[in-house]
Amino acid sequence: MTKPSPSPYRVLARKYRPTTFETLIGQDVLVRTLGNAFAAGRIAQAYLLTGVRGIGKTTTARIIARALNCVGADGSLDRPTATPCGQCDHCRAIAEDRHVDVLEMDAASRTGIDDVRELIDGARYLPASARYKVYIIDEIHMLSLQAFNALLKTLEEPPPHVRFVFATTEARKVPVTVLSRCQRFDLRRVDADVLAEHFARIAAAEGARVGDGAIRLIARAADGSVRDGLSLLDQAIAHGDGTVDEDAVRAMLGLADRTNVFDLLEATLAGRPADALVELRRQYDAGVDPLVVLQDLLELVHWLTLVKVVPAAAQDIAVPEAERVRGGAMAATLSMPVLARAWQMLLKGLAEARQAPSALGAAEMVLVRLAYVADLPPPGALAGAPATGEGAARPTPRKAETPPARPAPVATGGGALAARAAPPSPDEAATPALKGAPTTFAELVARAEAAREGILAGLFRRYVRLIRFEPGRIEFSPADGAPADLAQQLSARLEHWTGTRWTVVPGTGTWSSTLNEQAAEAEARRRAEAAQDPLVAAALAAFPGATITAIRPRPANEAPGDEGS
Repeated sequence: MTKPSPSPYRVLARKYRPTTFETLIGQDVLVRTLGNAFAAGRIAQAYLLTGVRGIGKTTTARIIARALNCVGADGSLDRPTATPCGQCDHCRAIAEDRHVDVLEMDAASRTGIDDVRELIDGARYLPASARYKVYIIDEIHMLSLQAFNALLKTLEEPPPHVRFVFATTEARKVPVTVLSRCQRFDLRRVDADVLAEHFARIAAAEGARVGDGAIRLIARAADGSVRDGLSLLDQAIAHGDGTVDEDAVRAMLGLADRTNVFDLLEATLAGRPADALVELRRQYDAGVDPLVVLQDLLELVHWLTLVKVVPAAAQDIAVPEAERVRGGAMAATLSMPVLARAWQMLLKGLAEARQAPSALGAAEMVLVRLAYVADLPPPGALAGAPATGEGAARPTPRKAETPPARPAPVATGGGALAARAAPPSPDEAATPALKGAPTTFAELVARAEAAREGILAGLFRRYVRLIRFEPGRIEFSPADGAPADLAQQLSARLEHWTGTRWTVVPGTGTWSSTLNEQAAEAEARRRAEAAQDPLVAAALAAFPGATITAIRPRPANEAPGDEGS
């Protein structure tokens, strides 16, 4: 008599897969919405589930299929329910992936239009035994454009016995025409605390002894994914032969001890590169990936910054007591500019280390750079400002100086602007403030151009039809095409340039042309006058189609009849 073969081992991610909405963790919004919809009979024709890997998209799709087709343990249930029994033939068949009316399709391997045509043809027929025929399409964003287009009509008006459930990690790749026909649910990453509690329950059910520190490490490494975390827990139980402690998980994941991360950051920001390199080498020899070290340093800098901004973050019960005490002390001694600089350098260094031939060498260079800038003044002081308070140096206000002075453009009889004077001296060209109040609008524009306020001068020249000008106040009528917020732009730029408040408002009354329009009118008059010159008129007559493209003033020492005129 042979012994029955033992049942094959099922990994924790499959063994503890939720079978009802109540056991689905971390998705409270989805559970509440679908529960209310099933209770009220408001069941959509298609659902789209999106989110990162391992948070329950396919599991939720199967729960929806069970909820649609469950008939109850005694077979008396005649409508969909949000609490499938798990005991009827339909529930068991769906759980075992053998129900003839619940069809799962992997769009990553069946992307073509022929696959969708087969689906559409099958949708016309009634279910063989269930209440609804349910099509579950995983990774739907992998379908071709032709396949999406073929699905649209059936998706919008499916037969009453058909329901669709789509799952994807790339919702932005799904055409909007498909999105608009579905009820969309964005599944959230599961919080580390929720994951830790879930993993602790599963470890207890498996009879494994897993320490709290190990559970927290696994929950943090899962990055919000239930499946990833359960795979790590499965591996940790096997690694520790049923007993798992924090050191074993660190060794398995290649993580550095949190205390060592504090030591490394402290030595680096204290300007001790030799100590930092020794600590990095020690962690590397223990099997820690240099990229993981940089990531841990980034995470620690981020947490210290949060503690600096929100001191209550240091009292989070999820953080071990030793880390709360040491982190609070470090946050008190480090200034915000130093933390911000460390974040930027570590972030750039991590990108460099990922591309470098040697990750260890790149990580060492990052620590050396970070250690040597610790001797520099705070970032604010490097801009020429003294550090104050916690090192958050503020730039010293610059002394208001005089802008380069140019003579105001002289308006001719036709309103054109005459040529300006010579450029200002170099010491005047750098001064942004006004020397005295301009008495005319043209003078204000000339000063703006001299001070290199090109945007402001351009707005004045192109869009401002002047009604009234006084020092500190401008009334104008906006020209065609002017921005809707022209007055606000002019007022803000004038205040930024001059340091004083200006009132710039649209008004009513007689207005003059814009400076650009005046310049165009003057140019047209000059060309008309030039065309009346006998020599120019003769040249235009000799060359049909010729036009005057530019007018150059005659030099003062050259008579009209001189050679070269």
